[in-house]
Order: sequence, then structure tokens, then C-alpha cells
Amino acid sequence: MAPSEARKRRVTILGSTGSIGTNTLDVIEQLGGREAFEVVAVTGSANIELLASQAKAFSASMAVTADEGRYDELKRALSGTGIAVGAGHGALLEAAAAPSDWVMAAIVGTAGLAPTLAAAVRGADIALANKECLVSAGSLFVEAVTAGGGRLIPVDSEHSAIFQALEDDQRHAVERIVLTASGGPFRTWSRDQMAGVTAAVARAHPNWSMGLKISIGSASMFNKALEMIEAKHLFDVRPDQIEVVVHPQSVIHSMVGYTDGSVLAQLGCPDMRTAIGYALTYPVRSALNVERLDFAKLSRLDFEAPDEVRFPALRLARTALERGGLQGAVMNAAEEIAFHAFVESRIGFLQMADVAELVMDAMTEWNAASSMEDVYAADAEARRRAGEIIAKMEMAA
Repeated sequence: MAPSEARKRRVTILGSTGSIGTNTLDVIEQLGGREAFEVVAVTGSANIELLASQAKAFSASMAVTADEGRYDELKRALSGTGIAVGAGHGALLEAAAAPSDWVMAAIVGTAGLAPTLAAAVRGADIALANKECLVSAGSLFVEAVTAGGGRLIPVDSEHSAIFQALEDDQRHAVERIVLTASGGPFRTWSRDQMAGVTAAVARAHPNWSMGLKISIGSASMFNKALEMIEAKHLFDVRPDQIEVVVHPQSVIHSMVGYTDGSVLAQLGCPDMRTAIGYALTYPVRSALNVERLDFAKLSRLDFEAPDEVRFPALRLARTALERGGLQGAVMNAAEEIAFHAFVESRIGFLQMADVAELVMDAMTEWNAASSMEDVYAADAEARRRAGEIIAKMEMAA
């Protein structure tokens, strides 16, 4: 069911040119497009051609590129349309702060934290696809959403599944949350095999079509590590209640176990548009043109315990949860720097986890954050230290 025609629902898409953003616009088109929704703002980075075409196709009021140097290019692309154009961090904050009812937070990395926070403070419903908001800022971000009066609706397929399987009047009976993981392209590979892989190989996910950062995060299981930390803040559970199980078929997206032994699972074909659509029209489910699950064709559903030796990111997440403080922000920042170094062939695939662990161990004295400034300070220091460690690794190679 599309939003009421009495007033179109106003939406903002932070990160519209990425895989989540493009799928969001596809869902909006399926559910009535410009007749049902008013697109207030779209934001992107380097893909100016796509950003401009999106802004024109959905008659957005504003289009913003995060790259200040691309302002003139975007301005030319939207000349004569009447669409406001902006570039840089300040413009991203302006887009996030512009009045809208619902915001897709899909800017990848820590760069998405400040714009998403700006949207939360003004009371928008936040469809959260950016992991760093909760991994780095945790309770501070949840408090901002609560104070603003908006709703926080997860868009990651795993957290969306948990959100759907959680019975509101049975929160007291939640025993465990089980995050499923596909295992990525290296599920059966040895550490020796993984040591020499390139970014091009690591980005080839067997089930999902995603951007470079998320795909490589899936291959290393750092994405799942971040999801573990997110789950703690999203669902207010203890670290020991969060489990991970490898499920190669990606049919069961996650599960909730209750104290009576029941386990509720959310199933579906691997398609991000299902979680996006659920977030867009929540609590109403709308009809979407996505593949339907055919149980007669499901030959098997496999499950296995994750190997934290081959995929140490999961162990690092548990360490961050146990230590608390700003360890989530530190782990995330160090991994982002290590990711870029891996993509640039400066370090190996397995060394991304090594970098993150070394930085985490060096910053255990960073305690709980009392403000966003504390988060940004920890993030900056972790990045600095990660850069130094990577430089030493390069010299030793």
C-alpha cells in the first residue's frame, strides 16, 4: 500500500548512487514514484552522471555531491532544472537537515555519521544502512534518534530480519539473536589461499550484489563483525546473547530465539529491496516485484559455525563488545584505513584484521564517549595509528 495521497511522504536518500540508494529508488518507483513520494534530496559522490539523472527522474528538490571539486560538473548537469545543487560536507548536512519524513542512511563509512545524525536530531524516521552510526557512536546515536522523536528502522537484511521477528510484547523473553552470514566467497578457503587474493577476487560475492566496500567486508566477515556491534545497540541485548552462524544459501536472513525454546526466523530470496520496502512503508507491508521463495526448489539449508581463526574479524567484534568504551569506533576506523590499503595493494587481505587488532590493543584506554567529539577524536587517532602500522608493514614487505 502506497502512502496516502492526502500528502506525499517526503524522503531523502543519503548515498543514492550506491547499491542501497539505487535499490531504494527502484522501490520508490515500484510503490508509486513521484505520484506517491516527494524526493527532497539525493546525495552521492563521484558518479555525477547517475546522481544528476536520479535527481531529474524523481524531481528532487536538492542534489548534493560529497566531492567539493565536482560542484561545477553537477551544476552543469542540472542546469535549467531548478534543482538546488550543493557539494561538500556542509551541503551533505544541509540535505540531511532539509524537512523530510524518512531518510535512507546509505552513505558508506564514517562519512555517513554526521549527516545521519543531523537527520535523526530533527526527528526523521531513519532507515539505517550505514553501520558506522551504531558501531562508532552506539548509545549516543540511539539517544539522538529517541530525543528527536523519529524511528530507527534497520535496512541490513540481517537486522531487518531480527526487527521483523521480534515480538514487541515479548522483549523480556528474548534469549538470543542469531545473525546469519553467507560466509562470502572464501567460506571454504584456507588462510594460505586467502593470503594472496586481490580486491577484484574478494569483491565477488556469491549471493548478493553490493558495492566494493560492503563486498570486501563480507569476504573478510568484517561486515558481520560490525553487525554484531550494531545488534547490541539496535535491540538492547547483552554481548553474550549475540550469535553468528554461517548459512551459505542466504535464505534465512537472521533469527530470534526465545526463552521457551522457540526460534522465529525471517526468510526470503536474497534481495535488498525487501528490507528497503519494509523500512519505507513500515509498519505496512507493500507489494514488491521481487523473486518469491519457492520451497519446493530448496534442496537444502546448511548451517555451520564460523571459523574465527580464518575470519578473525568476528573475534575482534567480541573483544570490542567486551571492552566497551570507544573500541567499536576504533575497530571501524582502523578497518576502513586497512580496507583502502588492501584495495590499493599496499597490504594483503589477511593483514586488514591484523591492522585493526593492533590499533584496538593500543587504544584500550579510550573510555566511554560522552559526546560526538569523543567519537570523532577516537576515529581520527585510530586512523592515524592504522596508517603508521600499514607504513611499517609496507617497509617490511
